[in-house]
Amino acid sequence: MEERKKIKTYKIVMLVVLVAFVTFLLTSIGMYQYFTHDGFGKQLVAKSQKNEEILEALNQYRYIIDTNYLGEIDEGKLKEGAIKGYIAGLGDEYTEYISKEDMEDYMAETTGNFVGIGVYMVQNTEVNKIMVLAPIKGGPAEKAGMQPGDYIISVDGVGYSGEQMTEASNKIKGEEGTTVKIEVLRDSETLTFELKRENVKVNPVEGEILENNIGYIAFSSFDEGTSEEFKTKYEELQAKGIKSLIIDLRNNGGGIVDEALEIANFILDKNSVILYEVDKNNNETEEKTTDDPIINIPIVLLTNENTASSSEILAGALKDYKKATIVGEKTYGKGVIQRLLTLPDGSGLKITSEKYLTPNRTEINKIGIEPDEKVELPETVTNVLSVERSEDTQLQKAIEILNQK
Repeated sequence: MEERKKIKTYKIVMLVVLVAFVTFLLTSIGMYQYFTHDGFGKQLVAKSQKNEEILEALNQYRYIIDTNYLGEIDEGKLKEGAIKGYIAGLGDEYTEYISKEDMEDYMAETTGNFVGIGVYMVQNTEVNKIMVLAPIKGGPAEKAGMQPGDYIISVDGVGYSGEQMTEASNKIKGEEGTTVKIEVLRDSETLTFELKRENVKVNPVEGEILENNIGYIAFSSFDEGTSEEFKTKYEELQAKGIKSLIIDLRNNGGGIVDEALEIANFILDKNSVILYEVDKNNNETEEKTTDDPIINIPIVLLTNENTASSSEILAGALKDYKKATIVGEKTYGKGVIQRLLTLPDGSGLKITSEKYLTPNRTEINKIGIEPDEKVELPETVTNVLSVERSEDTQLQKAIEILNQK
């Protein structure tokens, strides 16, 4: 699988934002940084005639601004605002302009190490609020008592709605050792947390042994190094005598596709197709396993509505080859890949460039993957991100299935 360890790294952008800084979130961004200054410039010139009407319109508005606007004009902000609006006009939730100032933080997301308060956020569109998806274990937010389901309503005294999640996360991030005041709404109570920003290691791969020598591995994102952590954790459990394995991908919003492919490589037979990537011209690329599997025991994979992107790549491949029983609920349904292009001025464009299909050529975008065994959590569970083992009917079903193997 080392052949895939090139700059081509895919990152999920679901709706999940990690404020450490995290976004998705939100989650399969292809990190293709092959756009050089000259190469991109030549393409831009070749396409410029298509933009004549837009440029003419902008010039008209600029003339009105220059002749009528009373305030001072910030040329940089005008340019950035024009680009953001232009990209937003595509109407694609995953395509996004990233300013030069934000690129360093954005690129750092792939490492899984962040300076911040250590919390995942999601935009709750029903109430238009920023909801805490989960605090990161050991991070400032968790240590201070922030909980899944809390709504972040203000940062340092400035209020934010759900649609302003990016602005809020930009406000929350900062230098290590500095503090930020977060106001949250929990039920009908308003709470205030003053948190010191720290370097947070996110998404650790966690594992344990359950009854009857069943191994259990869970992780919430595919970050840089996740596959190696997964392998190490599996080998630790294997040395303790596990006979079967549960891989918990519930609430895993995705991440670097190569990490998901590497984990598939641990399980599937050599030379198996893991996924197909298809671009706008119907050019197709297939990703295959390169090694013999190291995991040859019965597997149950847990999914829910927050299982997305890279998680769905792994789930789809294991399901198609019948290498795992999928238990839980239908997955999120993000079957498109974004690539991140670095522009000459240092800014970036994250753009949807391909869709992917499972080994059986199943399309999952906006469809999701149905589990083999559909199991819902009981109505008493109010937060899918924080489920007591005694109420976890999905985990209990997985254990039941493996006990029969």
